[in-house]
Amino acid sequence: MTQRLLPSGFSDLEPFADWALAGETSRLQKRLASSMEEIQGFYSAMLDRIEDALEYLNGFSLDELPEPEQRLLKMTLSLAEVWVAVELYKQPDHPFGLDMRRFVPGEANSVPPV
Repeated sequence: MTQRLLPSGFSDLEPFADWALAGETSRLQKRLASSMEEIQGFYSAMLDRIEDALEYLNGFSLDELPEPEQRLLKMTLSLAEVWVAVELYKQPDHPFGLDMRRFVPGEANSVPPV
């Protein structure tokens, strides 16, 4: 029996399962290491399914998410990380001078990453 990566009904998003990352730092690093073609592909696929994903996930307690649902949740959080690259920056990093690889989100000193 093959373990499913994502919940039933979301198999179309499985090619993007590598965007299911815990923590803001990992999501930022993935964005910076990806081409705009990769980012745009993920962004477009997730944007088309975000309402379905959020409605589906709303039926679960965060404390009791099975693995496939955890991956889907992490992918929605990655969408929140990449939208700026697509809609504002038009490139993986921002054009304003600060090297984002040096940015350290506050997550290191806060609650465990989702």
